[in-house]
Amino acid sequence: MSTSALLQALQQQVQQLAQAITDVPAPTNAAPSLQQPRFDSQLFNQPDSRLSHYLAEVEKNLAQLKQEVACGRQQQVAFLAERIVAQISALQRELATLKIRAQNSVNTKLSKDIYQTLAQHQDYERRLQAMLRDKESQLIRQTTIGSQQQIQKELAALEGRLMRCRQALKRIEKQIERRESGA
Repeated sequence: MSTSALLQALQQQVQQLAQAITDVPAPTNAAPSLQQPRFDSQLFNQPDSRLSHYLAEVEKNLAQLKQEVACGRQQQVAFLAERIVAQISALQRELATLKIRAQNSVNTKLSKDIYQTLAQHQDYERRLQAMLRDKESQLIRQTTIGSQQQIQKELAALEGRLMRCRQALKRIEKQIERRESGA
């Protein structure tokens, strides 16, 4: 294969890569893991994580490769060609794994949310139990029938709330069991 055909093939791969990168939706929020460079500093000289910046570096290297070919510098041509191929491969792998990582991120967020909900409901249960104990001690100290009846109504309402809270806790715990068992 001639040098011009190889350059043309590299140019075509870079164009396909550019199209794939423009098709990637922009991140809605900057995830902490994406604040760092995506690739090793030996492969790319980019300090940030935007794919478009990595693509720009590949395009710059391709332009430099064309100049080196025109000047006939074989060592620089070989080095740049290897570097560009490695950069293209790395970007293609990154694009292929973006969807998987996004799905894993959603699953992790859902998992954290359900455990947070569990902790919140456990706190509700603890507070309702404390309120019940307080009302029961108030009931013992009451001397009039009217005030006893009022506190008994409040106790019944608290017991109903505690029952609903415990039912919600059971549902959440079942959800966690299903997720952890992979069902």
